[in-house]
Amino acid sequence: MRVVAQRVSEARVRVDSQIAGEIGPGLLLLVGAGVGDSADAAKWLAEKCAHLRIFEDDEGRFNRSLLDTGGSALVVSQFTLYGDCRKGRRPSFSGALAPEEAEELVEHFARSLQHCGVRVAKGRFGAKMQVELTNQGPVTLLLEHP
Repeated sequence: MRVVAQRVSEARVRVDSQIAGEIGPGLLLLVGAGVGDSADAAKWLAEKCAHLRIFEDDEGRFNRSLLDTGGSALVVSQFTLYGDCRKGRRPSFSGALAPEEAEELVEHFARSLQHCGVRVAKGRFGAKMQVELTNQGPVTLLLEHP
């Protein structure tokens, strides 16, 4: 699995002009599932995101996690994280997991975050979404399992 984590002061996702999910300070998590990924990978990445120290302490150092700050997470499925652009001009998505299986893993990722104590909002799997965010820092990281 792959996750693009962006530290945000706010983020929201719209589907058909309606807000599907919205958070204040926290993390926007774009989540992609690939061939061979498992529930264990989803849980591992969720725990990594919940405990990742990318929020500043009083001295301006990255010493605080999402749990430490009481921030929220906005989870948005993103199969294009598995786009392979090495050949030609059109990405190949053959490395992405089939939609039914991917949806299950993205949901498992979101539930695992909740089990860690994180408030979670979500986009809508498979929908055309408009994602709005204010990236704080900016801080953007790519996490992968393993």
